[in-house]
Amino acid sequence: MKITIVQGAFFPIPPLLGGAVEKMWFSLAQEFNAEGHEVYYISKSYKGLSNEDYTQGIHHKRVKGYKAPKSGILLKLLDLFYTFRAVRQISSDTDIIVSNTFWLPILLSSQQKKKCLIDVARIPKGQMKYYTGNGRLRANSTPVAKAIKDEIKKKYFDKVIIIPNTLPFKNDKGVDFNRKEKIILYTGRIHPEKGLDILIDAFSKCKDLGWQLQIVGPYSTETGGGGVSYLNMLKGKANRKNVIFKEPIFDIAELGEIYARASIFVYPSVAELGETFGVSPLEAMSWGCATVVSKLECFKDFLINNENGLCFDHRSENRVEILTGLLNSLMENELQLKTIANRGLTVNETHSNEKLAKEFLNEFDKMKNQ
Repeated sequence: MKITIVQGAFFPIPPLLGGAVEKMWFSLAQEFNAEGHEVYYISKSYKGLSNEDYTQGIHHKRVKGYKAPKSGILLKLLDLFYTFRAVRQISSDTDIIVSNTFWLPILLSSQQKKKCLIDVARIPKGQMKYYTGNGRLRANSTPVAKAIKDEIKKKYFDKVIIIPNTLPFKNDKGVDFNRKEKIILYTGRIHPEKGLDILIDAFSKCKDLGWQLQIVGPYSTETGGGGVSYLNMLKGKANRKNVIFKEPIFDIAELGEIYARASIFVYPSVAELGETFGVSPLEAMSWGCATVVSKLECFKDFLINNENGLCFDHRSENRVEILTGLLNSLMENELQLKTIANRGLTVNETHSNEKLAKEFLNEFDKMKNQ
């Protein structure tokens, strides 16, 4: 098959600036190629990258993109300008189109729409009714699939499929628990919706057992963070509490080293509508971190409370105290920590790039032959 992936307007491919969606589809593109398919990748132009090249078996075409603005209205407008350029780069003989932009499913011709799988990686906001002429609406979690169906007529339900997000890497090294240190880790955007104030407050109330909290991720607004003022607020809250803030790590191997040393991972997101999967917790589990998440529905697709991870009620008035109790329990009980960490390692199989690439390819076959 000839597969064309159209990425969004704000992050480059390869994913030099990170981005969970960008990392996933770049990894899948390489797997599609390894399976013998021809892959074209349309993405944002970026300094140091050619506007057209062929690397790692992938044909890259790059068009003018943008830095992500704060305004949601401006973001949609810039995405429209970008998509006008991107749609012109799609070859007429492509068999499958993967859309990661808001406007592409609308701008495609009627014939192209039949070939298009729309990657719905966030809770939709009313736009799904405009997408029903396309071939597939792919949800990355059960809550997203439900939200899609809430916006479309029942006769289109068969176009909605659930394929979870993949791990953007393969952990060939395995997990050496002897390398684990007394580190509680968070990786992801440093943004108010991630609940980092809850995490810092909870850590400050934990017993002093010699542990360190590391917070790693982008804070600038152009990379999806809450900005310098929010970062400084968190630093002020964390003052003298053995909390370390680190610059974002976009290199997968370097990020793996961070996970390999951490013993506990916490993802305290409070984004009721913004969080749809959670790749960071999945990555942490794959590296043998005992993982704690908030009580958002999307995490239930891969994390079972008190089995392969722990969950705290972020909606509770006592949420800080609840999280503190869970952290104290893990820090004091090595058997519990290792048991949860070991059970979490199964995500290396259930969410592997190879396994889920085959699920996408099977769906592409159905689309091509229907």
